[in-house]
Amino acid sequence: MRWRRASNRVRVVPEQEGSETSMAAKSTPLVPKPLRPTHRRFTLAQANRALPLVERVVRDIVAAHEAARQLHGKLSSRPAEPVRATIERELELRLARLQSLVEELNDIGCELKDFRTGLVDFVGRHQGRDIHLCWKLGEPAITHWHETNSGFAGRQPIDKLQEDAG
Repeated sequence: MRWRRASNRVRVVPEQEGSETSMAAKSTPLVPKPLRPTHRRFTLAQANRALPLVERVVRDIVAAHEAARQLHGKLSSRPAEPVRATIERELELRLARLQSLVEELNDIGCELKDFRTGLVDFVGRHQGRDIHLCWKLGEPAITHWHETNSGFAGRQPIDKLQEDAG
């Protein structure tokens, strides 16, 4: 299966305290609108096989987010025109790229949880219920999972995962 890069226009929403993206963008008030991933369940083996593609996309997301954050920082210093207009155009392009990358990740079927660290969840199964297989940029494989309502703090070692139990 091939994945293409999405090319939709960016839609930016103000950051809300306590949202899933807020931990990733506390210093950046503009982040792409969070998307619901394409609903897909992964086995651990399927999720690990998807990691080479996911890693490339997430690496680009982290870099694009940092570039947008830096441009936003330049705007906060209130530069004079035409510098301000140039920075605003560049920021819009960076945010459009970031939105496109997030959409691409969602098309794969996983969900970005943190723009800075590259934290990603895949829906999996444990004892007959949905859980999240949890991966972070830089990890060689998925080594943890957590309940859908516990988040990163509730990560458990993958050896406790019981995919076939139901």
